[in-house]
Amino acid sequence: MAENIGIAKSISIRDAGKDEYWLQDQICENPNWLGLGELETIDREKKQSSGGRLDILLKDPEDDTMYEVEIMLGETDESHIIRTIEYWDNERRRWPQRQHFAVLVAEHINRRFFNVIHLLSNNIPIIAIQASLIEVHGKQSLFFSKILDTYEEIDDGTGENNLKIKREDWEKKSKWTLETMDYILNLFSGIFTGSNLNYVNSYISIMYSGLNYFWLRKRSNNKSLLGFRKKDETKEKIIELLDENKISYTEKRKSFALIIDKELIEKNQEVFIKIAEIVKDNKN
Repeated sequence: MAENIGIAKSISIRDAGKDEYWLQDQICENPNWLGLGELETIDREKKQSSGGRLDILLKDPEDDTMYEVEIMLGETDESHIIRTIEYWDNERRRWPQRQHFAVLVAEHINRRFFNVIHLLSNNIPIIAIQASLIEVHGKQSLFFSKILDTYEEIDDGTGENNLKIKREDWEKKSKWTLETMDYILNLFSGIFTGSNLNYVNSYISIMYSGLNYFWLRKRSNNKSLLGFRKKDETKEKIIELLDENKISYTEKRKSFALIIDKELIEKNQEVFIKIAEIVKDNKN
């Protein structure tokens, strides 16, 4: 058996006679290869108002999360990191109600730039993915490995896209989202005693002891997107509750996301109370 095991050899994509557009083709046709979920390709070589073109724009159809993808062959340099962040910022300004991730797909990220990207990720939702062309037994395979993804969806409500606003602003923006969150806050009052609502531009959250536990984002047709963080040791309990009660959800990298309305919460009060108890324990 050991004789049949070949040694994989890494090959430069350019040396293999392929270019950046070829790599774009592979990602556009198979965006799930990036390991970011079942995404859809929305646009390619998207012209930017600031000049230049965004390589690929991807979207999660479940919650409209957007991924601004820039591709770099060879060694990573400062210009590609800056361009990745610039195009991410352009698109999040265009779609401020959606969550956005800057994604750098690079063939080589040396230690210096890895450290730079890691520092940026504390404030910017940036994901670094390494693209490798590997040859085994004369056959070539494309392999993607996520080497950095440290951003969490909601933190303490800081940042330009999370500017504090008033309750009255949400009444104008999405009255149904506000009413749903009022109901949820009241439902969880026995669990999060003394909690209050935190109003920012992109979401409303239940804040307890200085932390956001549940957040609600506006969606169309009187729907809202409910999110809450998960932990590996408790996520199965939450999945079991949701599956048993036939409540649809999306499991993100560090959180759950559910498209809801007030009626859904009302019909499943006990389920969501149990989830709230689990989420509160997660924070302790």
